[in-house]
Amino acid sequence: MKIHPLITTSDELAALCERLARSDFVAVDTEFMRENTYWPELCLVQIANTEEAAAIDPLADGLDMAPLHDLLTDNEDVLKVFHAGGQDVEIIYNRTGRTPHPIFDTQIAMMAVSQSEQIGYSNLVESWLGMTVDKGARFTDWSRRPLTDRQIEYAIGDVTHLSKIFPKLLKRLMKTGRGEWLDQEMEKLADPENYRNDPTQAWRRVKASGRNAMTLGRLKAIAQWRELEAQDKNIPRGRIARDETIADIANHPPKKQADLAKVRGLSQGWKDNEIGKRLMATIENASPLPDDEMPTRAPRGAPLGKEGALVADLLKLLLKIRAREIDAASRLLARSEELELLAAGVRKDLPVLQGWRYDVFGKDALDLVEGKLAFAVENGKLKMTHVDDVKNDD
Repeated sequence: MKIHPLITTSDELAALCERLARSDFVAVDTEFMRENTYWPELCLVQIANTEEAAAIDPLADGLDMAPLHDLLTDNEDVLKVFHAGGQDVEIIYNRTGRTPHPIFDTQIAMMAVSQSEQIGYSNLVESWLGMTVDKGARFTDWSRRPLTDRQIEYAIGDVTHLSKIFPKLLKRLMKTGRGEWLDQEMEKLADPENYRNDPTQAWRRVKASGRNAMTLGRLKAIAQWRELEAQDKNIPRGRIARDETIADIANHPPKKQADLAKVRGLSQGWKDNEIGKRLMATIENASPLPDDEMPTRAPRGAPLGKEGALVADLLKLLLKIRAREIDAASRLLARSEELELLAAGVRKDLPVLQGWRYDVFGKDALDLVEGKLAFAVENGKLKMTHVDDVKNDD
């Protein structure tokens, strides 16, 4: 495989993208920094097909990234392969307003051919290629220039390895016939709605107890205010105020600005500075959360009770057994919160009761809840037994 020097000019990048546009797939990875900023700073893009690989420097003066953006987001003939690509896709969306498509994530794909829940990149490479990844540059500051040869070699290795693993993984998927399992997961990964930053919805990420409309309305207003403050200053939202701090303020709103000095997580300066004044104005202007925005269930899940909790535990045991039987990750089949809802009597809009998930696991999960399925031990192994089958044997 041909490895190019670091690409820093528009002509080099345009020529590379023109060649890669004729590929069936490209492996893609990014290096970025986000510890001190609200928006992640893209520092390096690595890309490869089966014949060539390159690292692209988006911080290079005058570099026109449009050919790369077009390749990743507009070219439907080239499959874009990532590993644990959520943050990579987010960065591309932030820069272009579009997401890569079509897309394939090897971490998600591994869940369909093994019991690996979230296999790391190093383990993926060792499993498929028998190689140990050099982690020496893992915690480097990718925003510093110039980059060393070792840094560039480390970064490009991520996509050269991925370009070799993907065809092997695809072949195994085809043998198992589970490729269609992943269609929905990959479309979800590429859905722009997952990356659209809507400050009015920021409150939903904050853990808060209770369903009081006024409290949740304040939380929505404060969370939106925090997002806009952080965006304006381009600093992480936690630098403005932590989640637990804004949840506490929503629950116990201060009556006057001077009271902000008593809030845990805020400095004394908030009692008379401008940001404290803006926060107080936000609190005072907050309205109760409208009925159509109220959570449909308590944040910690449906109320199960003791018996329901036992049923949920049995469903989780059933999930482990089925995942072991078919050698797939249990998380791909169902999430714990879904099983708790199922145990609580919820049937509507649960992914586990739809499509291939219903056929592979959901039907048996329903049977267990309805008393049609039991557990048995056979040859020292726990297995599922349908009650009707046992009666017929008798």
